[in-house]
Amino acid sequence: MRPVGVLFCLIAVLTPIAAQGQHSAARTWNEELLFAIRRDQARPTVHARNLFHVSIAMWDGFAAYDPSVRNYLINEKVAADDLNAARSETISFAAYRILRTRFASSAGAGTSLPEFDATMDDLGYDRAFTSTEGDSPAALGNRIAAAVLAFGLADGSNEQGNYAATNGYQPVNEPLIVALAGTAMADPNRWQPLALEFFIDQSGIVLGPYPPHLTPHWTAVTPFGLTEADRAPNTHFDPGDPPYLNSEGNDEFIGNTVHVIELSSHLDPDDGVEIDISPGARGNTPLGGYDGPGHEMNPVTGMPYAPNVVRRGDWARVLAEFWADGPSSETPPGHWNTIANYVSDHPLFEKRIGGTGPIIEDLEWDVKMYLVLNGALHDAAICAWGAKGFYDTARPISMVRYLAGLGQSSEPEAPDYHPMGLPLVPGLIERITAESSAPGERHELLAFYQGELAVHAWPGAPLNPETEYSGVQWVRALNWVPYQRPTFVTPPFSGYVSGHSTFSRAAAEVLAAMTGTPFFPGGLGTFDAPMNAYLVFEDGPSEDVELQWATYYDAADESGLSRIYGGIHPRQDDVAGRIIGNQVGLRAWEHVQSYWMEGSGEGEGEGEGEGEGEGEGEGEGEGEGEGEKPFALAGCGGSAENSLPGADLLLILALVSTLGVLQRRKTS
Repeated sequence: MRPVGVLFCLIAVLTPIAAQGQHSAARTWNEELLFAIRRDQARPTVHARNLFHVSIAMWDGFAAYDPSVRNYLINEKVAADDLNAARSETISFAAYRILRTRFASSAGAGTSLPEFDATMDDLGYDRAFTSTEGDSPAALGNRIAAAVLAFGLADGSNEQGNYAATNGYQPVNEPLIVALAGTAMADPNRWQPLALEFFIDQSGIVLGPYPPHLTPHWTAVTPFGLTEADRAPNTHFDPGDPPYLNSEGNDEFIGNTVHVIELSSHLDPDDGVEIDISPGARGNTPLGGYDGPGHEMNPVTGMPYAPNVVRRGDWARVLAEFWADGPSSETPPGHWNTIANYVSDHPLFEKRIGGTGPIIEDLEWDVKMYLVLNGALHDAAICAWGAKGFYDTARPISMVRYLAGLGQSSEPEAPDYHPMGLPLVPGLIERITAESSAPGERHELLAFYQGELAVHAWPGAPLNPETEYSGVQWVRALNWVPYQRPTFVTPPFSGYVSGHSTFSRAAAEVLAAMTGTPFFPGGLGTFDAPMNAYLVFEDGPSEDVELQWATYYDAADESGLSRIYGGIHPRQDDVAGRIIGNQVGLRAWEHVQSYWMEGSGEGEGEGEGEGEGEGEGEGEGEGEGEGEKPFALAGCGGSAENSLPGADLLLILALVSTLGVLQRRKTS
């Protein structure tokens, strides 16, 4: 029996959860946020934003007590005799108020809200204290929460409308009915919704027959380190057009579709193929490439990495499910928070910013890590969903079925020929004939479909996934499905670019910069998937599998690759996402320096709207004068200029309630 409830809770698997008293206040509330995300709808963009906004609050709660660094929203500097205690209290009140508001109507509110309350009680704070007046740590925390909540109402996300699209997006294709063979598409290059009897998202929440495209307007959301100049010509770090069917990219489009089918054919643990998945044999891949040469040795131990030989079908299935962020998921942005926490907790890790200088205390490390990591992940969401909303490309289930419906493209003289059909590939994509479907032959079970194309691929989930696995077999190409649960099949948004690839590379860049090395502590990060106790989509793996990565980049690349094995993305989505994530992560690291560096508090402020802001005194905290903040709260220790009226916390919360901002579960 597999432990479904905690299957994808990385902290519970990668490292023991330390007692709350061993964590900083920032870490405590990061964990609370991750637990709440796991109980909510699986909305990567929304939760990247939640992680970022709570990280803003934590940073301002820390920075308010240091005149040499730069605040993010609140232009306040205060003093305290016990800095750690004051900062912890300020951070706790700020995070608590934000989480209570953002998750008030979440699917897991009945569990999450009492847990937030219990955490405040355990920390010894009076959660009934809601005043924003005065210089006490609690009042300051409440002011910071009010600022973040108000900022969120004006950041372009449409929180008031439950994050529904504001750009007029409508799919051009009618839904693909998964239970029926084939598909019809008005434009095969564009995204197609899926029609299921009922759709259950990656957190196990029933959303209806086919939910709308998730946040296609996200390019308009206020970023962390991105600038308006980055939005050119169409989206931030615009990747340009993907390969299109019936165009110059026709061959690449079809080839990438075949590649998805090929990797689906590798999901059989009984095919006799074994591979070495150690860092000595895999990884060290150039940006945007595949099949890296691996690493000659572990730089920490000075020794070669030991071989790690496993069945390919087991590794591929574990890979697909580990990175899928499935049941009880914290979504990809939260996934990388758990990896960052794993690194922070590692006994060989020393908390030195950039790997140099003095070891810093846990609280300082955590607030700085979360600000830059979640700033990068938030920007990654803006970039990836900006591309998704603009390019609006199809997912593999539509691509495979549509091409199969056209015919085959290898034999021009045959009656089933179509120049844009699937190519015939012996052993992978074949025509069903009377001979091939005769009793005892490979297509025997498909005899009724002579003349159609068959693919050798994962056939779908078994009847009893607790005790059975499907392996690989010949199936109608018109019925092809990705390696996913039958109630989910494919995420409810377009493909290009891969969110997983973008999030993961951005996070890897931040972790490498923050720690001063691309390598995991000890030169090795691992994850154990025990035999017949890990997989959810079906039984398995058939033997113990330990995923291994030498570097954060290796892990990020594997995350992108996993989505091809899972049948969720073709190669073009993955490569473009990795390249964008690289730019996002490096930009976030550069940008955060203006908040951390001593002396940055002297020229506080930054135009946070849609870019860096322009004009004298603005930008990266340099120059004379005070830059422009998104806003300051009148009567809350900040300047009255550019202030939002009525900024008392209780009024903000009342406004949120009145507007119905928190009615978040009605759409995806």
